[in-house]
Amino acid sequence: MFDMMKMMGKLGEMKTKMAEAQAKVAQIQASGESGAGMVKATVNGTKKVIDLEIDPSLLNPNDAVMLKDLVIAAINQAQQKAEELAKEEMKRSTEGVLPNIPGLDLSAFGL
Repeated sequence: MFDMMKMMGKLGEMKTKMAEAQAKVAQIQASGESGAGMVKATVNGTKKVIDLEIDPSLLNPNDAVMLKDLVIAAINQAQQKAEELAKEEMKRSTEGVLPNIPGLDLSAFGL
């Protein structure tokens, strides 16, 4: 027989776990680099850039295009790493609450 109270309890548990997971994801930090480490970008689990380091030797006006390419590459790498870490954290945090559905996309939850 269908147990509505049990289902409501599971939904409440899932909501709590998702909120906890989202808070953990926001704390994740991932870095990417390019140009043999001359440009380093760090992003958080929500893919916001939180730090950018550029080797002073790259600050030559004649190299502006190269610098732009290196910055973009470092940021993209950091964002990709952050996305992977966020997915792992969501999986760990919701284990046993959400069904293990292959291809489950949690992007609707802001992740």
